[in-house]
Amino acid sequence: MKRIELLSPAGDIERLKVTLLYGADAVYIGGEKYGLRANATNFTIDQIQEGCRFAHNLGKKVYLTLNIVFHNEDMDGVEDYIKSVVDAGIDAFIVSDPFIISYIKKNFPQVEVHLSTQDSTTNYKSVKYFQKQGVDRVVLAREVSLDEIKEIIDKTGIDIEVFIHGAMCTCYSGRCALSNYVTNRDANRGGCAQVCRFAFSVDGKKDFTFATKDNNLAKYIGNLIDIGVTSLKVEGRMRSLYYLATVIGTYREIIDRYYDNTLTDDILGVLEERLSRVANRAVSSHYLLREADVTDQYYTGRNEASNQDYLGQVISYDKTQKLIQIYERNYFEVGDTVELFTPGGERISFVVKKLYDENMNQLDVARHPDNIYYIYLDTDIEIVTYSMIRLLHHS
Repeated sequence: MKRIELLSPAGDIERLKVTLLYGADAVYIGGEKYGLRANATNFTIDQIQEGCRFAHNLGKKVYLTLNIVFHNEDMDGVEDYIKSVVDAGIDAFIVSDPFIISYIKKNFPQVEVHLSTQDSTTNYKSVKYFQKQGVDRVVLAREVSLDEIKEIIDKTGIDIEVFIHGAMCTCYSGRCALSNYVTNRDANRGGCAQVCRFAFSVDGKKDFTFATKDNNLAKYIGNLIDIGVTSLKVEGRMRSLYYLATVIGTYREIIDRYYDNTLTDDILGVLEERLSRVANRAVSSHYLLREADVTDQYYTGRNEASNQDYLGQVISYDKTQKLIQIYERNYFEVGDTVELFTPGGERISFVVKKLYDENMNQLDVARHPDNIYYIYLDTDIEIVTYSMIRLLHHS
């Protein structure tokens, strides 16, 4: 049986490498044109080529977003751009425009076309239509239930991709006009200003917000596997390395344990806690089991707390001196219980007993983010590039 794909966002080349090393089977990226995350760093053609090379060496894939709502001026140069991206080695395009779909299928049949969630596809007849146009995969709108997903798969047999984690849009998937109306930044052409998270004055008395809670389907990964979903998609091309490493690594463990029959309720609880510690918003399963309602949204008075668990990224490990060199991100001190985790899934918890600055002066506290520190650790675990350290809350 073919295993389900874990698909990660990647806003730049470093995020691409981290997410693939932490267990993603594929990544989706944006180029410098035609994608819906204009404020992300995004990829030049040379970087797309580098990313594809890196992914393919691991036996993994790279998908490129080409899913803005195209206006006349956007068509200038798009065909040449598509060719240059294909030549760079891309495995699939994520597309919403009918002409772009037909152009790619006609001229580059070796590259898959995935229908973007921008099309808000929610029923099997629409899926069948796009199937006839040559679409290889459909990224469903977030506003569909588990039963609806199953019916679509049963009646079409096409590859289906489902969002499982990350931010939700207050408007229908891919149908937002709020940003354009309020800020003159078109969300459908890459300029989303996240107006749904603004605070609005009501009669000059009180700020009002109406943002959605984040999506989290960790409990239902087994259900999605069982009904035949092809790909599980994580949102967040602009998220931090730590966020992506934690979320992708955690879902990798959930998926693998489900297939290996080792995903107990207790273990799932630990993994869900790990996901909750890396986020700063409340979460919900939204439309998966029922119609979303007031409990799936924030209203006035929401609180989004910044997480301070991430202590730093490992730069190197000196086995002789037993010292980890780290690039610090948040305050910690001697006596803290921390966890080191690696892209390969290894984890080791320990108490910080000795701490040094970059000049090897012994310290009690690491106070300053972006500085280099050394932590004493005696371990046989292979500590590789992109290993990280966080405060420990569960063993």
